[in-house]
Amino acid sequence: MRRRRNVKILATLGPASREPNMIRRLFEAGADVFRINMSHTDHAGLASFVQSIRAIEAELDRPIGILADLQGPKLRIGAVAGGATDLIAGSVVRIGLDPAPGDATHLSLPHKEVFAVLKSGGQLLVDDGKLRLRIEEVAADYVTARVELGGRLTDRKGVNVPDVLLPIAALSAKDRADLDRALELGVDWIALSFVQRPEDVAEARKIVAGRAGVLAKIEKPAAFERLDEIIELSDALMVARGDLGVELPLEQVPGRQKQITRAARGAGKPVVVATQMLESMITSPVPTRAEVSDVATAVFDGADAVMLSAESASGKYPIEAVEMMDRIARSIEADPQYRMLIDIQRTDPEGTTPDAITAASRQVARTVKAAAIVCWTGSGSTGLRAARERPSAPIIALTPIAATGRRLAIAWGLHCVVTEDAHDFEDMVDRACRIAFREGFATAGQRIVVTAGVPLGTPGATNLLRVAFVGRSAGAVN
Repeated sequence: MRRRRNVKILATLGPASREPNMIRRLFEAGADVFRINMSHTDHAGLASFVQSIRAIEAELDRPIGILADLQGPKLRIGAVAGGATDLIAGSVVRIGLDPAPGDATHLSLPHKEVFAVLKSGGQLLVDDGKLRLRIEEVAADYVTARVELGGRLTDRKGVNVPDVLLPIAALSAKDRADLDRALELGVDWIALSFVQRPEDVAEARKIVAGRAGVLAKIEKPAAFERLDEIIELSDALMVARGDLGVELPLEQVPGRQKQITRAARGAGKPVVVATQMLESMITSPVPTRAEVSDVATAVFDGADAVMLSAESASGKYPIEAVEMMDRIARSIEADPQYRMLIDIQRTDPEGTTPDAITAASRQVARTVKAAAIVCWTGSGSTGLRAARERPSAPIIALTPIAATGRRLAIAWGLHCVVTEDAHDFEDMVDRACRIAFREGFATAGQRIVVTAGVPLGTPGATNLLRVAFVGRSAGAVN
């Protein structure tokens, strides 16, 4: 099950990929982490997905990551009389707390806290931006707005307010219940929606308490004002281009994607690029040329992972979508420009011993033409440091902790193996050689670079680098 690429693939599970056999086929096709969208999954469905993935993991003896994506709070228009109405461009609509069914002249927005921050001149985007209104008058419990972009409006459509910091917590009551159940089931990552400020991430981290990684979805423009602080508190980031593309002018999204990707890479945090990457493959067995270029851009930028949403959750061609993403990634990583661009974007290591050792392993592996870099990691921090360096040599992350291997499945280039902890220094090097041989990374006579921390078992204490030869017995060290 060795991948022939560095970038990882997240595949969302849903009606088209609910059965265990389909989940296994998706993994064999190239999916490294499975995303479970809690907007469309109840607790029974979540438990079923987790059980199926863990069974496949045990059968194939390979760590598989599971990400539970929380829905986040949703602002929605209330009921509309008759189920639908038409908003006419140029007309004025009153939007307030009155729960009565709305029409073309008045609509219900049952979110009292929002009215305190709405401002004249601000925008209200309805139904993923298909309808656009400009606020003209603001009162305590209503606003009047002029319709700039009209169209058909039906019940309970979502509302985005791009111009303000909303006084709403990132975790709703539903999110808290979903989060508790996901942690009980042992998922590896929690994706946090509606992140506007670092305090949103801090709240989630307090609840998670280290039982999973916290991935912050950047989908609100307000998040960019404190992006560095959000990155510092997060374990990973996602460029959530769905809502981001609603609340920002579409032409700004590519630049923001690069900003998030580079900032996360600089901080050594995994970053996932998501939403509509191969959207046409929901109904077509092949993607458009533009979609292929979109995936390629994320790979060239050095993203840790690219994600499929409806393509694998509800599309007609889930296996083909994963296979296509795998082929695109492998092709781009074989392109001569890829290594040049990855090296240009590389940042200097931090001034710590573990960072210095990891940076040195990259250079040593390149100089001696090592078959692989093997890093021992308990907490996962050494593995993430190795991934941050983006070396040209493959990286094998060895860990005695299954949860660490699963969590690292999202990180660039890491081939994770759960193995018994080393007994001493010689066992550590010997085991690294044996596993590199067994996993198909090295052959007899080739060299590998091994990094670890001594005393053994000390988290985050990488302070040792060793070049070892793989012996003909697939384990002898010279």
